[in-house]
Amino acid sequence: MYKEILVPLDGSELAEVALPYAEQLAGRLGSAVTLVHVCESSDEKYSHMHQLYIEKMVEEVKSHAEKQLDKDKAKAVKVKSAVLTGHPAEQIVDYADSKNIGLIIMATHGWSGIRRWVLGNVAAKVARATKRPVVLIRAKGAKPDVRKKSILNKVLVPLDGSEESEAVLPYIEQLAPRLDSEVILLQVVAPGYFAYSVPGETVQMYHTAEELETLTTEAANYLEKTADKLKEKGINAGYEVGVGAAADEIINLADKMRTDIVAMSTHGRSGISRWAFGSTADKVLHAGNTPVMLVRSPGASTG
Repeated sequence: MYKEILVPLDGSELAEVALPYAEQLAGRLGSAVTLVHVCESSDEKYSHMHQLYIEKMVEEVKSHAEKQLDKDKAKAVKVKSAVLTGHPAEQIVDYADSKNIGLIIMATHGWSGIRRWVLGNVAAKVARATKRPVVLIRAKGAKPDVRKKSILNKVLVPLDGSEESEAVLPYIEQLAPRLDSEVILLQVVAPGYFAYSVPGETVQMYHTAEELETLTTEAANYLEKTADKLKEKGINAGYEVGVGAAADEIINLADKMRTDIVAMSTHGRSGISRWAFGSTADKVLHAGNTPVMLVRSPGASTG
């Protein structure tokens, strides 16, 4: 799943906050890394400068990644580069598909000293359009000492009891044991629901205390069984049940527990546009304070 990692860069330090994550995964999992820069057509005259920059970053990433290697099993980390031309989001998505990339890691903000990239917009478009798992790192508030420690110690995994939400679990099962990560499963129970009142209209109804207790008990039982399956695979797993709006509860628990990343699946539905996906994942991505890993659920369309 993590054989090759793709990291888009735009020439800025802000975009480079994604690099320590790729370096640690490459060193600990043996993944190859490709650094990619996309020149828009009007930037082609600067392509040589972009190539020099990306080659410099290849050497730096390789050096940092090899410091993560197990000394008893040490081997070189493969790091390469690619400079593409075209629309950044389109080129990143198409390149990831053509090279069968296992994971895309990118910052959500950045800009180039040569020419501005609206990286926040590019990152959001890539997350919506790609079929590949994506890790998005917020440049704002990124930890300055991130290279000095393990950066994926604690992973929050929101589930809703559906097979679609569980699409993220195989990725966590492969990642957590090798990084010695603690996994916290979360299910959020909504306090209410919508019911039809008259044709074409709905009203919000609220669960009684007894109904809410039943729902939270069912959620706890489901999470306990899921956590037990992870424990059987040598993963340190626990669980939490929240009550409220799903995205708000995910964001609040991630902050409270100081998790290093939120890993969740998204239905990625895009019947209207290539750049559309689930509202909960969308809000966690834009309103949260923690890096987010998004895995598209099976059967979801990217348009």
